[in-house]
Amino acid sequence: MNPDFWADKKVFLTGHTGFKGGWLSLWLQKLGAEVHGYALPPPTKPDFFSVAEVGQGMASSTIADIRDNDRLIDRMSVTKPDIVFHLAAQPLVRYSYQAPSETYATNVMGTVNLFEAVRKTPSVRAVINVTTDKCYENREWVWPYRENEAMGGFDPYSSSKGCSELITSAYRRSFLADMGIAVASARAGNVIGGGDWAQDRLIPDFLNAMDAKKPLFVRSPNSIRPWQHVLAPLSGYLMLAERLILDGKNFSGAWNFGPSDQDAWPVRRIVEKLTADTITSWQINENPQPHEAHYLKLDSSKARTQLGWQPRWNIENALEKILDWHSSWLGGKNMFEFTMSQIAAYEATKQG
Repeated sequence: MNPDFWADKKVFLTGHTGFKGGWLSLWLQKLGAEVHGYALPPPTKPDFFSVAEVGQGMASSTIADIRDNDRLIDRMSVTKPDIVFHLAAQPLVRYSYQAPSETYATNVMGTVNLFEAVRKTPSVRAVINVTTDKCYENREWVWPYRENEAMGGFDPYSSSKGCSELITSAYRRSFLADMGIAVASARAGNVIGGGDWAQDRLIPDFLNAMDAKKPLFVRSPNSIRPWQHVLAPLSGYLMLAERLILDGKNFSGAWNFGPSDQDAWPVRRIVEKLTADTITSWQINENPQPHEAHYLKLDSSKARTQLGWQPRWNIENALEKILDWHSSWLGGKNMFEFTMSQIAAYEATKQG
């Protein structure tokens, strides 16, 4: 990431009150960008946005719904961004079974609203829609998924993100490319990091169990996921945004940002590593569960060869950084400063 590039760039960031959006907002602030956020209130209590004081360094923070098309258009026209990062979403697989209509309204029509606002904002030069590895039609095969694989999704969340990808492609080809706006989508694996308090996610579930001195209940110990620290894909989004501005024609399209094969661990291995380090017990949750994919890997060779991107922390480094972040929060440290220090540490780590 080039601070000279980001200095005074105007960035419109949807989903800035969430876990991933909050980390991205702080990194953009560190790079010198002028960050304008648009999102619902933080989805959990406690929440990363408040704990890490994300909003204090932002140029503006609008609490509003991505489904409110008129408000979104108004805020984008007022802030006049150069770059748009779209992270606002209903991000949970299991919740999508409980609220499919909300999931589709947010993840599908929210994407349409985003691109309609972009069409009406002449200042925009680049857009990145952040989706997920679950956008692919998962065939439960051993090979990692490449960007040209078919979109799909068994559950409402995954399906809605496949739809969001198709919408992104349609708007790029039908409207935005001819307007000189570079458009890309970014698909990341299982993102973990300090400050995630979302429900039904392995790392937050473990930290809650550890704090409460209770056993951790695990749903699918043999499922394999592409685990990576949140800063790994965020670094890819930032690198991609720079290339979209400088050479959009060659960098528009879909991009995978996943860890190396050795970091695609089964859930069981993650749990055994965490519980061994913290003396927390765990057991399998035997209750019936809604369908979730068993096997997911991403082929990120495109990002590695064309962007020069790769994760700088492996899974063991990531787990260590999460425990450090959580213990610092429990200890009452200044979490804005601590989070910024982790971002600086990631920047200082050599690739490879």
